Amino acid sequence: MKRSNALAGTAVALAAWLATAGTASANMPIMKKAKDAGYPATSCIYCHVEKVPKKGAVTQNDRGKFLVDEKGKRKADEIDVAWLKDYKEAKEAKDKK
Repeated sequence: MKRSNALAGTAVALAAWLATAGTASANMPIMKKAKDAGYPATSCIYCHVEKVPKKGAVTQNDRGKFLVDEKGKRKADEIDVAWLKDYKEAKEAKDKK
């Protein structure tokens, strides 16, 4: 009985992990690609509100929301920094600079 409960628990944990795998939308390689493409991505704040986003507790800024929305619209497996060419900053954000 204990063994079947352990197996069931492991299966549930694995299913939960697989369901959330791929939901993280940013990582260091994406930031490097953005830098290499000429975007001023010097830190996570380029697309996130947090300085260091933690998995499961991520808040995107307008740019990050745009990229996540584009990923959904394009049914892509991962974010492509080339989509940033289509991003238009809000007028208020430009005025603050």
